[in-house]
Amino acid sequence: MNPAGRSNNQRLRGGMVGMGMIFDETYRPFFENAFRDGLYDRRFGVCEVELAAVASRTGSRAEAYRESSLGKVGDFQSFVEPNSIGQLLDVDVDFVCIATPDDRHFAAAKAALEAGKHVLIEKPSVLSLAELDELERIARDKNVLAKIVYHKLFDPDHKKLRTLVHDGVLNHVNSGYCTLLEPKLISGSQFSEWITGRNPGTYVAVHYIKLIDFTFGGRLKRVTCSGQRGIVGPSDGPTWDSTQLRMVYEYDDGREAAFDIHTSWVTPDNFPGYVEQEVQFRFDNGVWNGHSRKRGVECTVEGKTPFELKNSMNNHYNGTFVEPYGERTQRGYGIEVLERFVREVGFVQLGGSEATHADRLAQMRTYHYNELSGDRQVVAAVEAMEAILAEHVAGNPECIVKVNDEAGGLALYKPGVSEPEVLYSPEV
Repeated sequence: MNPAGRSNNQRLRGGMVGMGMIFDETYRPFFENAFRDGLYDRRFGVCEVELAAVASRTGSRAEAYRESSLGKVGDFQSFVEPNSIGQLLDVDVDFVCIATPDDRHFAAAKAALEAGKHVLIEKPSVLSLAELDELERIARDKNVLAKIVYHKLFDPDHKKLRTLVHDGVLNHVNSGYCTLLEPKLISGSQFSEWITGRNPGTYVAVHYIKLIDFTFGGRLKRVTCSGQRGIVGPSDGPTWDSTQLRMVYEYDDGREAAFDIHTSWVTPDNFPGYVEQEVQFRFDNGVWNGHSRKRGVECTVEGKTPFELKNSMNNHYNGTFVEPYGERTQRGYGIEVLERFVREVGFVQLGGSEATHADRLAQMRTYHYNELSGDRQVVAAVEAMEAILAEHVAGNPECIVKVNDEAGGLALYKPGVSEPEVLYSPEV
């Protein structure tokens, strides 16, 4: 018997915008798992979840997936340019997942929200606070959820860090260092079509910006950034190989903490791990160190490692397994975060009567780990970083952005220039 007292023919239909590497690593296994097992939550019972439609530029990956996924997902419609998203939104879908290059997030999310669909956006949600304001407004007007994927908050190590901070075991962060280095394959192949004019800081530093912002709280005060060019683009151009971001936060007692985040997408492809991820946070009464490869396993297979198969595997993020009971599965926190979003949508859509819909929506909006309203300081740091790097390309290195300065919410100061350029006027 269904504990929620509901029939088992409930259904949520999803739309997917973008069919690249991110889809293959996380959304694909999520939809396949959901197609096989359904989704159960005691708040709304058993629910079928299906991939109903996808939108992409050419449709080639969608068609390849259609052929390879027979029996793993139901039939889905595939739409291509021009107006692939508009065509997708004409289909009866309940939610839309957006996994396009980051500078295309805003247009896709805006279209989906205006169509009254719940939306999940890959990080970073958008590249400016003005865009964030616009999406927040539309989501409120349309009474739908607008959420962001921050899968690293679901990493068991990062959850434990937050737990120790939340419970007062680790007291008052003083400083932090984070690094995430990805192989050339990322910039040279998997994302080669969209890296022009982009930087790995926006792409991956945002994971740690959110970790810092969500775990430690505080008020973002200043942002600086530098970097290197010349491998994936001209040495004087707008495409960056690596970046070094610094953020300074202020806390209620007036003390400040500085956080340095180093990112790169030009690590050699024969590096033994998929990525190099390391963090250190220093507190008044302790130190937290985390290393993604050192916590795992090492494996060498002749003729396969380290290219086809990496020596160091992150089986926590996303792994394929033969379970003890014989089934093949794919699971990990990179998939768990997507399931959590669909549970939130399910609760809003299926968890009670229409009379209590607004209450359920309000409850799901209190989860600031993925809610747009909880992303203001993260987007502020991203917008500041992008502006600082653009000024560097223009011949003005060593700029600084001050947050909630007397000049405005985001004020960019250039060396030798007394008056700042206001990037965003309202308070962050």
